[in-house]
Amino acid sequence: MASFTVSVQQLRELMETRGAEAIQRIRDDYGGVQELCKKLHTSPTDGLTGDERDLEGRRNFYGANSIPPKPPKTFLQLVWEALQDMTLIILQVAAFVSLVLAFIEPEHGEGEGDHGLPGEEGGDSEAGWIEGVAILVSVVIVVLVTAFNDYTKERQFRGLQNRIEQEHTFAVIRRGEVKQIGVAEIVVGDICQVKYGDLLPADGIIIQSNDLKIDESTLTGESDHVKKGENQDPMLFSGTHVMEGSGKVLVTAVGVNSQAGIILTLLGAAHTEGAKESGGKKKKKDRQRRHPSQNADCRNNQELSPLTTGHDEEADGGIPMQDRSDAATSPTKDKAGDDESGHRKEKSVLQAKLTKLAIQIGYVGSAIAVLTVLILVVRHLIQVFAVEGRAWKNSDTQHMVNCFIIGVTVLVVAVPEGLPLAVTLSLAYSVKKMMKDNNLVRHLDACETMGNATAICSDKTGTLTTNRMTCVQSYVGGVHYKSTPKYSDLPQAAAEKIVNGISVNSAYTTRIMPPEQPGEQPKQVGNKTECALLGYVMDIGKDYQRVRDEIPEEQLYKVYTFNSVRKSMSTVIKLPNGGFRVYTKGASEIVLKKCTSILGPNAKLLRFQPEDQEKLVHDVIEPMASNGLRTIGLAFKDYIPEGVEKVDNSQAVFTEEPNWDDEDNIISGLTAVAIFGIEDPVRPEVPEAIRKCQRAGITVRMVTGDNVNTARSIALKCGIIKPTDDYLVLEGKEFNRRIRDANGDIQQHLIDKVWPRLRVLARSSPTDKYNLVKGIIDSTVSDNREVVAVTGDGTNDGPALKKADVGFAMGIAGTDVAKEASDIILTDDNFTSIVKAVMWGRNVYDSIAKFLQFQLTVNTVAVIVAFTGACAIQDSPLKAVQMLWVNLIMDTLASLALATELPTPNLLLRKPYGRTKPLISRTMMKNILGHAVYQLFVIFTLLFFGPNIFGYETGMGVRVSEHFTMIFNTFVMMTLFNEINARKIHGERNIFEGLFTNPIFYSILVITAVAQVIIVQYGSVFFQTKELSIDQWLWCVFFGCGTLVWGQFITSIPTKRIPKTFTWGSGPVEELHAHSSLVEDGSSGSLSQDVKRTGQILWIRGLTRLQTQVIGGELQDRLIPVPYSKTATDQAEMRIMDLPCSTLTKDAVTYADHFPIQIFTCCFF
Repeated sequence: MASFTVSVQQLRELMETRGAEAIQRIRDDYGGVQELCKKLHTSPTDGLTGDERDLEGRRNFYGANSIPPKPPKTFLQLVWEALQDMTLIILQVAAFVSLVLAFIEPEHGEGEGDHGLPGEEGGDSEAGWIEGVAILVSVVIVVLVTAFNDYTKERQFRGLQNRIEQEHTFAVIRRGEVKQIGVAEIVVGDICQVKYGDLLPADGIIIQSNDLKIDESTLTGESDHVKKGENQDPMLFSGTHVMEGSGKVLVTAVGVNSQAGIILTLLGAAHTEGAKESGGKKKKKDRQRRHPSQNADCRNNQELSPLTTGHDEEADGGIPMQDRSDAATSPTKDKAGDDESGHRKEKSVLQAKLTKLAIQIGYVGSAIAVLTVLILVVRHLIQVFAVEGRAWKNSDTQHMVNCFIIGVTVLVVAVPEGLPLAVTLSLAYSVKKMMKDNNLVRHLDACETMGNATAICSDKTGTLTTNRMTCVQSYVGGVHYKSTPKYSDLPQAAAEKIVNGISVNSAYTTRIMPPEQPGEQPKQVGNKTECALLGYVMDIGKDYQRVRDEIPEEQLYKVYTFNSVRKSMSTVIKLPNGGFRVYTKGASEIVLKKCTSILGPNAKLLRFQPEDQEKLVHDVIEPMASNGLRTIGLAFKDYIPEGVEKVDNSQAVFTEEPNWDDEDNIISGLTAVAIFGIEDPVRPEVPEAIRKCQRAGITVRMVTGDNVNTARSIALKCGIIKPTDDYLVLEGKEFNRRIRDANGDIQQHLIDKVWPRLRVLARSSPTDKYNLVKGIIDSTVSDNREVVAVTGDGTNDGPALKKADVGFAMGIAGTDVAKEASDIILTDDNFTSIVKAVMWGRNVYDSIAKFLQFQLTVNTVAVIVAFTGACAIQDSPLKAVQMLWVNLIMDTLASLALATELPTPNLLLRKPYGRTKPLISRTMMKNILGHAVYQLFVIFTLLFFGPNIFGYETGMGVRVSEHFTMIFNTFVMMTLFNEINARKIHGERNIFEGLFTNPIFYSILVITAVAQVIIVQYGSVFFQTKELSIDQWLWCVFFGCGTLVWGQFITSIPTKRIPKTFTWGSGPVEELHAHSSLVEDGSSGSLSQDVKRTGQILWIRGLTRLQTQVIGGELQDRLIPVPYSKTATDQAEMRIMDLPCSTLTKDAVTYADHFPIQIFTCCFF
């Protein structure tokens, strides 16, 4: 291993310089970039050797390209956190008081004449300690399970992050070959190839560049793109984005030694000190002095990027991540000044409705719990002082504690603390399965939002088509070739310019690789359009690589890289005569408009007038486009120095070197050489997928940069439009003309006249896509606001991806910037994967609805039974520990069972859920109330008439009895059988359909039933039960089975006859702020705007965490987005943008895979 003469500190100081100072520093201290490469023992052309010992030595000396995570919390720390839950604390205190009082020696005669102690027989007071111990044991079990869940989730999270990191690769040169390696494997001395759309993984110095522009807003706060070059500003920094161009970069700093890593380290230290009263303020002030522009940028981006982590950084490796990663893709304001940022902070429809529902249920449950305690207490006080007229005794205190325990238990049962768990499990299970369907979900809320999708704006290339392009037609020298000609068939001059123009005027990273297996097609690497053109060169019998070897990328004089505005690419090369030649290729209409001449038959130069252009478009381009071909034009222009003889009028003479920055003048007066027709076949599965969307009530629109005729042809083949349809197919220019007023401002009422009929938007820019998406979302034409999903692959698609309700980025063709701006990454770039996402999204809605239908039935019955018992018999038929068990069944276990139902094709046969549609429909309300009536009838019959019917003694005033045990057992049996009923929410009769396709569901049913048998037969000490006979068990099971028969009767009741008022959660949905969820949130400026709402949220939060203390963040849209990468660069960028802007919260947020599903289901996954 070679010794390094350049230290880490020297490189850090070098990377702190900018512009001319940096160039001078490199030249003076290191003798230029080439000499610096030698000092770092690397080659600017061949890169590192790749020797493992050398790479390891570089990591040891210069550091690795990662941020060391903080150590995870220990299991005991997680146990302590779980014990902080307020509801658990109340139960612990009450149980402890009950336990203490049970051991206090009663006063003489105290046991005589006591009346109505809930759950305690007069002569059995010595067993009073059992209930306290049972409750404490229950609390311990809940705490241990919660801690284990969190411990498991943390481990899963780290595994997930490792997998994500491994998937994010970057192009480096090693041993002269371009390789894709994981960003964490990059070391100082690597030569990286950067290109449009890349998120830079390390600091470096430019060796060679082509039209390179970088967005450094994440570091400097400046939104303008910075031009970079060897002789302009050669410094590149991790966490910044390549917005245009390409180049080679020498890596000089990685990980914590990069500029972003240094800032991240400072911010991490400041956060640590922030816990100390004075230290935090000092660090914050110091940071603001050092990075004022950065803090300004953070303030601007706060609306875009709500903080997504809790104070528990250990849970995610100490790296906070944000919902939207960078200012580079931040949406621009339209002329009306409407900032898109507010939209991203809306909660999803489901989350908003669930939050509101949980608050309402919490109020009702709290009121009933308080009322239950008051009735028990008042009745006992009347009995003691008014009826018996005796003094207060210790047993009366014990009675008050028991009353309080019953009230708290009623509250525990009434409040839907299992609701967040059900949402999390359903989303997490869906996300886990969606990864197998080529959907990598970065934001959990996007999963269920897709269930509401009413519109999909899709790209064409690669999404609807195969993205394997081939050149099938060409027009050269006045001849239209319907098949690939031979080189000798083409005019010599034209053929030469075609071969050279395509070879050098394409990204050198684009190439055709030999097939990996005999009989397979050659592998296309890089831009697929350029691959098709390179394939054309090979098909006519020439070798593009030979041309590139003669003119290496370093010798290209100037490159105008392709972007969505230019829709073309131009390259300047030097000629032997001292002149220059410009090759241009791009969209045929764009290129032809810049041409004043054309190579005709025998390569003769002909004038190219506007009428000639129109004729060529009509005779050649339109027929190609009508067949679905993408048309690409190739042209050139020569610049010759004064004194050199002109060969023809196409050559421009210059006395001084042209101003290459004057692009409009340089790329004009061109000579057209050829038109190519490139075929990109429609994916065979796409037409059926689009038909499924249309049946599901989803409108599919194609938004593409292609020619309008090409777009129309592909849309017809896909089924987006039909020949007889009266839908609009517009070009970007016409679209803009229709939606803007006389002053050029976009008007919503004008957009509303266009978008309902628009199906294809061709020759569109990213701005057009953004305006269309925003117009559809903001429209009030529909009864419900449209829910829009958008696909994108380019850097400039960021605004549209963010504005959309769900943004899909292409996993293969998409840039890093697009992926960071997205909600879901399509790992196969296939439209059918979007349809699968819709199906899973609707399945999430159905899973939550199933759980609500089940839980509200149990809630209603349990609360009414406890309340009635307090009023009628001064006791609760269901004991505190028994209700905790019921609560466990209906929350944790039911959540797991009902949230893991697989989606069915029938989900795509109905319209999307409307935003104002009730969360609990009339059918669900019919089922809830209907089953509640049956269960209450059975329980009250057993309570008041059971002793007479079944011949056992009454359990009133008795601690343990067959009477109350049978009530408890019957209630659990009815609950279990009703879980089967709850699987159907749309009035289906066959409740067993699909039951045995879900092993999780029937396994939990079996586990619960077995546990119930053990509790009843052997749990008398802790659960206050008495063994039941076979006959009594059969009666309990009979009443349980009765819920299935009763369910068929309820299904027979016509839903249409039920008043529409019998719904819950209907009407306009309040778009809650990201902080408004059932979790404890940190302070935020926006929170102070609605103190009342905040109070409700914080109040209900304390009631909803018995089993979900650490699961916390399930109902918030600030769930951890899976980052496209999680290296030092991304971590630094995220920390830079978020930490100075928000206060960290106390709840650690969780990701999709972080749920303890393996506890019950490890054998099924």
